[in-house]
Amino acid sequence: MLGASRHRRRLHHSDRGSQYASHAFQQRLRRYAMRCSMSRRGNCWDNAPTESWFNSFKHERVFGERFPTREAMRATAIEYIEVFYNRKRLHSTLGYRSPVEFMQQWEARQRRDQTAA
Repeated sequence: MLGASRHRRRLHHSDRGSQYASHAFQQRLRRYAMRCSMSRRGNCWDNAPTESWFNSFKHERVFGERFPTREAMRATAIEYIEVFYNRKRLHSTLGYRSPVEFMQQWEARQRRDQTAA
């Protein structure tokens, strides 16, 4: 999620269902400049991080909400990702730090290690 606004990539993540793997669907993704992301064959755990994120997004922000326009939904999603999820929400897998805080600390360690080398 970090840097999503910087790169403006569109990602479509799915399982390996035949409808998603079909030539026609893959062509459509390319037409919309979307990158395909699929789990490995027979490995449902590949979806776990994405499924977890969407669960958080739905339950923490959009569950029960009705949006008058696509733009309103888009603004809500951007606010959730860029303001709350990346900067404020604490993540257990990151030692109860936000992704931004985790990256800042990681980058500081990298600079410190390069300076010491």
